[in-house]
Amino acid sequence: MLLAGMVGSNIGWRPAPYVAAPAGMAELAAGLLWIDDHTAIVPGISTLVNGRPDVMRGEEVQLLGAVAAGLVPADSLLAQPGTHCKWVEMRDGRIADFVTAMTGELFALLRKHGLLAAQLGSEVSLGDAFREGVEDGKRQDLAASLFGIRAAKMLGQRDDADAASYASGLLIGTDVAARLASSAHDAVHILADPILGGLYSAAIQAHGRNAYLIDSHAAFVAGINEIVKQ
Repeated sequence: MLLAGMVGSNIGWRPAPYVAAPAGMAELAAGLLWIDDHTAIVPGISTLVNGRPDVMRGEEVQLLGAVAAGLVPADSLLAQPGTHCKWVEMRDGRIADFVTAMTGELFALLRKHGLLAAQLGSEVSLGDAFREGVEDGKRQDLAASLFGIRAAKMLGQRDDADAASYASGLLIGTDVAARLASSAHDAVHILADPILGGLYSAAIQAHGRNAYLIDSHAAFVAGINEIVKQ
C-alpha cells in the first residue's frame, strides 16, 4: 500500500523526508519511507531555486502521473488550484521547480473574517464580476484592490451579490498574472475539478494563453501505478 500527502508530514503518521527538485518518478520511488514490508509513504518534494523555499506533499504524484499517463507534455507549465495553488515547471517529465500561492486560503479567510466578510457570502460564478476581478488582478495591487470591494459598496458601484465573484476573480487573477509574467509557456495544464478549473481557465485565457483541464484523479492513480513499476 502506497500513501501520499500529509500522511507523511510532521503532523501526519510518520515524517517522510523531502526529495529535492528537480525530481521524477525514480527519485520518489527511491525515497519511499517504508512503514513495514507492505506499506510505504511517498516523499514530498522541496525546492530552493534562487534561494526561495517551497514544499509539496501529494501533488507530486499527480504531477508526475499526468506526464506518465500522457495527459500533459513532458515540458509544460502545470497548475493545481486549491487551498494552496501549486504552479509547477515540468522539464523532461520531471518537476524542475514550483511555486505555492495561498490563493484559496486567502479567499476563505476573507469570507469568514474581517471587513469584507459580510459582503462575500454569495456563490462564486464565472460571469462579468469574476472577469472584472481578473482584469483588476492584472495590476497585481491586491491589497488596494481588496479594499475597493468595500468602496464599491459604499458608492453603489457593485451589488453585494457580485462581490464574492469579483473577489475570487481578483485573487485568482492576481495569482495567474504573477505566474504568467515569468513564464514563456503559451499554455497551462490545470489539474482540478471542472468548477475551480474553469475559473482558472478563464483567468489564464484572459492573458492570451491556452488552458487545458486535466483529470487530477486519473493523474494521481497513474502516478501511484508508475511508482509501483519503478
